[in-house]
Amino acid sequence: MRVGIVGLGYVGLPLAVAFAEAGCDVVGVDIDAARVAALGEGRSHVEDIAGARLQLVLDRCEFTTRFVELHEADAILVCVPTPLTRNREPDLGPLLGAARDLAGVVRRGQTVILESTTFPGTTREHMVPLLEESGLQAGVDFALAFSPERVDPGRTDYTLRTTPKVVGGLTPACTEAAAGVYGAVCDHLVPVSTPEVAELSKLLENIFRSVNIALVNEMAVLADRMGIDVWEVVEAASTKPYGFMRFEPGPGMGGHCLPVDPFYLTWKAREYDLSTEFIELAGKVNQQMPYFCLEKAERALNDAGKPVRGARVLVLGVSYKAGVGDIRESPALKIIRLLHERGADLSYHDPHVPELPELGLASSPLPAAADGVDLAIIVTAHPSVDHRDITERAQLTLDLRGVTRGLGAAALQL
Repeated sequence: MRVGIVGLGYVGLPLAVAFAEAGCDVVGVDIDAARVAALGEGRSHVEDIAGARLQLVLDRCEFTTRFVELHEADAILVCVPTPLTRNREPDLGPLLGAARDLAGVVRRGQTVILESTTFPGTTREHMVPLLEESGLQAGVDFALAFSPERVDPGRTDYTLRTTPKVVGGLTPACTEAAAGVYGAVCDHLVPVSTPEVAELSKLLENIFRSVNIALVNEMAVLADRMGIDVWEVVEAASTKPYGFMRFEPGPGMGGHCLPVDPFYLTWKAREYDLSTEFIELAGKVNQQMPYFCLEKAERALNDAGKPVRGARVLVLGVSYKAGVGDIRESPALKIIRLLHERGADLSYHDPHVPELPELGLASSPLPAAADGVDLAIIVTAHPSVDHRDITERAQLTLDLRGVTRGLGAAALQL
């Protein structure tokens, strides 16, 4: 089988490597010429794909900027970004652009699958008319389906092969064709009746997390006001063996999915005269958490008789989650900006993020960076960092992730 991948980011590249490892020939297309050139030399920009792993399958992979190379592929998987505009509305520009380019190369007998997270109806209402500009009919001349990506960067217990794959085709035959493609790299397939079911299922997964993170974050703010240890509350509630799922408070949400995907559904809901207030409230709560964290930092310094202005503050971890270098929507960036506005003397350490050019900062090496700082703030708890040592070197430590609990370390908690 020859598989085409459109978009070679954190979703597309792992797919390309997985299909190549399964013995398929792969054509990867990306509009970033520098990225294409690097991949052709075996240099990966995705942390989950080591360069050594990519190099082992280079003989089965062709990386290019030319869509025409997809014409001979048996299946084409579309994995382009679906971001938000400044007004927090869906930006389908990359997706629609890819569909227009595919219309010029799609042929009879191919299977086209959209993986990019989007609102229900995108496959049927946007992909179909654009692809049919080729003169071919979707569901008749070529198969079309939606299969949402389920990528959790840095995770090793659930992989592409072991994570169930939801597939919804335009017709039953389309679903069968798409499932046949994924059968090469996924052990468990979950066929559903329509693309819309598959599209909405992805949004439900991410909204579920967003809402529950917002709930526990709101509890953290209330517990702080009441003088109650929210971490002890979470641990106690987690002993219940049914009816409760543990979520932990933190400085907010980041990454490629949770801060973005729910707004695809809230936008679509307006078409049906429905305001998704619950979902939007969750977004609002999570977006406010960096301000609460700033308040905690100001209070910690004030209690020590120090103003924020001029205080030496070290931020530990600026990526959105532990173990990865992705800073998209990271709450750490907001916290840094807020502290900078208040005159703090800022530095940061992150083993996965060597520099923050937009903020004019570079990662400071440990342990020296922590020596004598007025306040160290643990925003993202990377496993390679000795957080107990940080608490011993810094004059004050504010732990926003609960990582110092149980270490016998002197740290203020979220």
